[in-house]
Amino acid sequence: MPSSPTHSPTPEPSGVRRRSLLGAAAAAPVLASLAGAGPAVASASASTSSDSADGPRALPGGGDLGPNVIVFEPSTANIQGRLDEIFKQQESAQFGTGRYALLFKPGTYNGLNAQLGFYTSIAGLGLSPDDTTINGDVTVDAGWFDGNATQNFWRSAENLALVPVSGTNRWAVSQAAPFRRMHVRGGLNLAPDGYGWASGGYIADSRIDGEVGPYSQQQWYTRDSSVGGWLNAVWNMVFSGVEGAPAQSFPEPPYTTLETTPVSREKPFLYLDGDEYRVFLPEKRTGARGVSWGNGTPRGTSLPLSQFYVAKPEDSAATLNQALEEGLHLLLTPGVYHVGQTVDVKRAGTVVLGLGYATLIPDNGVTALKVADVDGVRLAGFLVDAGPVNSAALLEIGPEGASADHSANPTTVQDVFVRIGGAGPGKATTSLVVNSRHTIVDHTWVWRADHGEGVGWETNRADYGVVVNGDDVLITGLFVEHFNKYDVQWNGERGRTIFFQNEKAYDAPDQAAVQNGSIKGYAAYKVGDDVTEHEGWGLGSYCYYNVNPSIVQHHGFAAPNRSGVRFHGLLVVSLGGQGQYECVINDTGSPTSGTDTVPSQVVQYP
Repeated sequence: MPSSPTHSPTPEPSGVRRRSLLGAAAAAPVLASLAGAGPAVASASASTSSDSADGPRALPGGGDLGPNVIVFEPSTANIQGRLDEIFKQQESAQFGTGRYALLFKPGTYNGLNAQLGFYTSIAGLGLSPDDTTINGDVTVDAGWFDGNATQNFWRSAENLALVPVSGTNRWAVSQAAPFRRMHVRGGLNLAPDGYGWASGGYIADSRIDGEVGPYSQQQWYTRDSSVGGWLNAVWNMVFSGVEGAPAQSFPEPPYTTLETTPVSREKPFLYLDGDEYRVFLPEKRTGARGVSWGNGTPRGTSLPLSQFYVAKPEDSAATLNQALEEGLHLLLTPGVYHVGQTVDVKRAGTVVLGLGYATLIPDNGVTALKVADVDGVRLAGFLVDAGPVNSAALLEIGPEGASADHSANPTTVQDVFVRIGGAGPGKATTSLVVNSRHTIVDHTWVWRADHGEGVGWETNRADYGVVVNGDDVLITGLFVEHFNKYDVQWNGERGRTIFFQNEKAYDAPDQAAVQNGSIKGYAAYKVGDDVTEHEGWGLGSYCYYNVNPSIVQHHGFAAPNRSGVRFHGLLVVSLGGQGQYECVINDTGSPTSGTDTVPSQVVQYP
């Protein structure tokens, strides 16, 4: 790797990425949770509860946000010390239970370097990113993992303006680490110090005044943003609605560029209106380009915190469902929630917003959360972690057979991540099922763990990652990895995916274990045989069959060969020759070969 950007404008990873190479370093202790002795513990006034004649006492809206939501203001003493304390705990706690949201009231903060570890979110509390300025950095690096950033998961930065000390902010992340609604008054470096391996990533609704340098990043997706320039590409860089994005040029360099995003609606966020917390709900945009907040007050609606049940990790699913039945939205404060029954979202327009990677674990094989076939539900900012008893599904958007038209007000699923194994044994037949029409899934990582605890071909068995049955579904920023069968199975009509990143399961024991009838291996992305219209842009699948490198995968992508099913910018990669692909899509595309980790590409299909 080059020691500085000036040595090479387009460095590539030397060798192959192997997340489990440093298995001992990946094992993180579960550290004791920090007490609530921080600068401030967020709170808001609660509405008055009342007795119900026929049922449990009505639940209050609003209230204290708990000890793991830490709120700073410019006058807070020793902000850096508190940031360092949390980072020390979370830096290598990959499968720990600590969860933190670091919130900054509007104002200017000087001389800070907020280093973010696992399950840590940092955000401003203004309506605009420019309301909260840090003269300093929000940093993710990979010192904990010897300079390898491929396990820098589960952290986020939102709604801040940064003036980096060196002129460039470092954000060396891989999956499940969104950079949203940020204004960097300088450049952004997406690689770790030393330019080690990295496997990101996602930017949305952000303005980077300077140049973005991905360097060693294998792939990246940027949506509805503005950049001052983009330096290089390794395998797959995708842009939609990005001012300043490089021109379409796949495969050399591998840029897939759409002028606009067909439909988008930004993630809900917590902010302060005077001394009162509210949740802003950005409006839907069609043909979006550039940030949503650049010209004064952002467009959308706002809800007071008194309309949310402020959930705590000790709350049961019955309590969460009671709050929903009473017409409250849910704000999930940081922590791990065990749900012994399904959380049922039945009311149109319901918001379920997580802070600090709030995590739902289904007990007894239930589905963690289901959404009815209604308009405008917003799910955002939480993690679903499979339990040890197999769940038929972990997250279900709309019931089977859902058919209502939601084009005017779709359900959105944003920064909602799914994990099977890693933190312990977990199983699920299917992780995410989308049945409702017009659903927008905007940035998800659905991951069957390849390292950690409870990992093995049958130990954390999970056949399907994402199954889309609904029509007119759009997914922007789709990351799905390591499932035993299809990672993505798309049965609905007129589906669209902008950016897809995949690795096939590492741990298949032999060819027979992945045999799909007469086909060698299950495709990473399968479009149903009866589908007549589908489109995808910038899709990549990688294999690393390290248990049995002789395994052959016939193709990464499978789809009906008809004019209405179209793909742009496809690639497959054999990582170091650990397994091979015979084709890219169906029977089209050159095979991978050898150990050189060189992509095989198809520019257009058919």
